Amino acid sequence: MAKDDRPIDQIDYETLQQNALRGVIRATLELAASATGLPGEHHLYISFRTGAPGVSLPTDLRARYPDDMTIVLQNQYWDLNPGDTAFSVTLQFNGQPKSLSIPYTAVTRFYDPSVQFLLHFTPPAPPPEPPTIEHPEDPDQPKIVSLDRFRKK
Repeated sequence: MAKDDRPIDQIDYETLQQNALRGVIRATLELAASATGLPGEHHLYISFRTGAPGVSLPTDLRARYPDDMTIVLQNQYWDLNPGDTAFSVTLQFNGQPKSLSIPYTAVTRFYDPSVQFLLHFTPPAPPPEPPTIEHPEDPDQPKIVSLDRFRKK
């Protein structure tokens, strides 16, 4: 094997690892959603891509944060609902309650500054572009001829 020929990871360990770490987010949010809430001084900074598939934000927040946004879960949050693939929460922005729904796959950073715990996620690669079909002007290419003009009418 040449030096530049790295083996291809057909299992995709990076994705498996990132999905497992998203389970840490879900478990932490389940704790935060419980009757006791986050213990001690724990609080959470969650950064996410606002344009990611499945993100639901009020239009004024999407206009204000077109690429990414960081929310803080500390003392004032309502209706926190950590689901299997996404979580929803209501937070106040300029004194107004706003509901957000965020898929775990949209999260780029999860940080608890009280214990210096940080998870960083690589955004998934965009889907590949469909292949382009080239039509070379090569005279050796077979020609398609309609047989309609040779048929009896």
